[in-house]
Amino acid sequence: MKLVVLGGTGQTGQHLVNQALQQGHSVTAVVRNPGKMTVTHENLKVVEGNIFSEESLKPHFEGHDAVLSCLGFPTSFFSGVTGYTQSMRATLNTMRETKINRIITMTSWYTAPGSSDNGPFFIRNVLIPMIQSVLTNMYEMESILTKSEGIDWTVVRPPGLRNAPSTDKDIVSHEGYFVPDANGLPTSQSVARGDVARFMLSLLGTSTWLKKGVAITTK
Repeated sequence: MKLVVLGGTGQTGQHLVNQALQQGHSVTAVVRNPGKMTVTHENLKVVEGNIFSEESLKPHFEGHDAVLSCLGFPTSFFSGVTGYTQSMRATLNTMRETKINRIITMTSWYTAPGSSDNGPFFIRNVLIPMIQSVLTNMYEMESILTKSEGIDWTVVRPPGLRNAPSTDKDIVSHEGYFVPDANGLPTSQSVARGDVARFMLSLLGTSTWLKKGVAITTK
């Protein structure tokens, strides 16, 4: 397939780009700074683009089959985070203009208000307050996708991310905002970035999680 990857120079994005190329896909990575891309391949095209501009994105989207996004934006204690929603609006509008209808994007566990209430003490009382502005904007972005028409979207929600390559561990998936154990409580708290990339790419060949948000972890 011909894939557009957003956030391809990020820590998860580079795993995604590398694995996609290994699987035989052609990849166009739309990035802010091409010099940060460490992956090289004959089927990789690295282009500079503005993820908030439809005009900038359009020439790089044309002729492609799907968009995969690993975009991330830093938390803010003094002002709300808006990067997720702003970039998604531009992405969806550009997809419609270029007749692409498949997008797979990454957010996080606990994006919905109250979804971390049964999580561990540290998660509820320390981590979530620190990254609340990010989670809020992720949730707003997910809401944009649920209301979009003519778009086959999937939101992949991993827990904490480890800077590690893909493993051979089984990936556990669950429709919701975390993966529960037998008692309905959140299970593990981290997953390898390479495994997140592996799962995202696996969705290209299935309709299982179309128009759904899926939390994942490994076991």
